Amino acid sequence: MQTLTVSLADRSYPIHIGSGLLGQAEHILPHLKRKQVAIVSNTTVAPLYMQTIAQPLRDAGVAVIEIVLPDGEAHKNHQTLQIIYDHLLQNRCERNTTLIALGGGVIGDLTGYAAATYLRGVPFIQVPTTLLSQVDSSVGGKTGINHPLGKNMIGAFYQPKLVLADIDTLTTLPQRELSAGVAEVVKYGLIRDADFFDWLETNMSALMHLDAAVTSYAIYRSCENKAEVVAADEHEQGERALLNLGHTFGHAIENAMGYGVWLHGEAVATGTVMAADLSQRMGWLNAAEVARIKAILQAAKLPIDAPDLGADEYLRLMQLDKKVADGRIRLILQQSIGKAVITADYDAEKLRQTLSLAA
Repeated sequence: MQTLTVSLADRSYPIHIGSGLLGQAEHILPHLKRKQVAIVSNTTVAPLYMQTIAQPLRDAGVAVIEIVLPDGEAHKNHQTLQIIYDHLLQNRCERNTTLIALGGGVIGDLTGYAAATYLRGVPFIQVPTTLLSQVDSSVGGKTGINHPLGKNMIGAFYQPKLVLADIDTLTTLPQRELSAGVAEVVKYGLIRDADFFDWLETNMSALMHLDAAVTSYAIYRSCENKAEVVAADEHEQGERALLNLGHTFGHAIENAMGYGVWLHGEAVATGTVMAADLSQRMGWLNAAEVARIKAILQAAKLPIDAPDLGADEYLRLMQLDKKVADGRIRLILQQSIGKAVITADYDAEKLRQTLSLAA
């Protein structure tokens, strides 16, 4: 097992990465304020892993409440959030009851937001079971739900007490979900870690085949990058916004196509290519660098061609992005591989050209 720390003064917490961690209650027990937990999962993950984590806790004398939600991005909404609240209230859960998110990014975001708001805040633990959630959404305290008019527009910054990333859960991921997670891994190389990008180019095949050493390193390096960014800018006032490379374009795709039709990582991959295209038009990236970005995403079996929504529709949806300031869409663009910037200082016509080239 490898351990990282997200350094946030008295709210710092560990990220444990390794194999067979779900059944090891000793990693969770020190973080419980009382011997009661509510484990939130979904109809796909719960049959696979609920008892693996629940039974050792019960054996240690912990009362376990199981909450199973419908699966998918389409259910990341207020109605599903109410299901969590209903279970907590029906079981008379108190402020020292710990919520455990067992699943991917949707479960993590929903559970975290429920924890932030139930009784004005209860402890929670992230147990991510997808690559995307292990390298990105479980770390950093972003929680929330979607609104029909925009993705992740309702939420809170609320840090977990622990992140427990068991790489064994990745063996049950469908190929498409694995690829979606790789999009977020590649992101760290693009925005701040050129050496990691180079390593990924060399090791992508092994990662896609879930070689244990390669997978562990990719998760560790990704979490290390994210932990450093979050420690420096917890509430996304500056550098943390760089973690949204490809997301402004990608969220527009997810919204337009219907939540869940495109996986988040798929939309981010395509959005990353759109950001690279605009960066090239700005004179920052050269053609060879754009080709490398496309090639690594294709090696991960990710889409690189955006749906043709029309430039006007893209711009309308991108105006709903959380990074919009004073009515101006701020974008994360590439100055080079390994260096990204957040800027509203781009040529509007060049942006329209990028949006108009969607396949």
